[in-house]
Amino acid sequence: MSHPGTLFAPHVSLTERVWFFTLRGLAALTLLYLILPVLAIVPLSFSSSTFLVYPIPGWSLRWYENLISSQEWRVAAKNSFIVAPSATVLATILGTLAAIGLSKANFRGKGLLMAILISPMVVPVVVVGVGMYLFFAPLGLANTYTGLILAHASLGVPFVVTTVAATLQGFNYNLVRASLSLGANPVKTFFRITLPVIAPGVMSGALFAFATSFDEVVVTLFVAGADQTTLPRQMFTGIRENISPTIAALATILIVFSTCLLLALEWLRGRNAARAVATAVAT
Repeated sequence: MSHPGTLFAPHVSLTERVWFFTLRGLAALTLLYLILPVLAIVPLSFSSSTFLVYPIPGWSLRWYENLISSQEWRVAAKNSFIVAPSATVLATILGTLAAIGLSKANFRGKGLLMAILISPMVVPVVVVGVGMYLFFAPLGLANTYTGLILAHASLGVPFVVTTVAATLQGFNYNLVRASLSLGANPVKTFFRITLPVIAPGVMSGALFAFATSFDEVVVTLFVAGADQTTLPRQMFTGIRENISPTIAALATILIVFSTCLLLALEWLRGRNAARAVATAVAT
């Protein structure tokens, strides 16, 4: 065994040590390459200049104040917080039920059905947007909150299906059989037994669905009307017409928000892993 104060065991060769540090150095450089372009926008949101330029001439919170005081941005934020939670709830319910049904049933065409359910993840989003507009327009759902919520929910369902299905891989169905044998009905068994066990997967899928809906712009351009402008669509309009530092301020807020979502997902992943280990030990 290695000494507590050393990093490597005595038998580790020089080549292995060099490879250890080289691999971690490459990983750090890759991480910086991915993160630095995103973080470069943060200082610009505190710039006193009306242009996105470096070096920053001065510091100010004027763009955050403009973000709060602007009627257009307030309406866009309201629409985003109407559509995204509604679409998340709908996607979570449908995706969870679909994952449970597919995990318990074996029938011909199961793989094809699963492929159809997750197809919004792989089909180009422009194709999805055009298809949804052509489907919703004759039904009168285009340019409505209902149509936009349904469109965003369909984009979030694949994430819920995949995460819940992965959680159900280690689910012990003997617990369900025991509950049913003791007189509980299927609905009570689901809420008392199944749902608490798969809750980390459900919550992870819900967070993915929320992030997908909150960040969606292409489908929104096709389905939403002028009254359903969301934050990403308002950002897209602002970038197309004039790149304002207000967009940098909103982007900074979204970076912080996305980071909190990722931390929540990591916490859920660790909780799910601990639950899986505890279940394995118990069985």
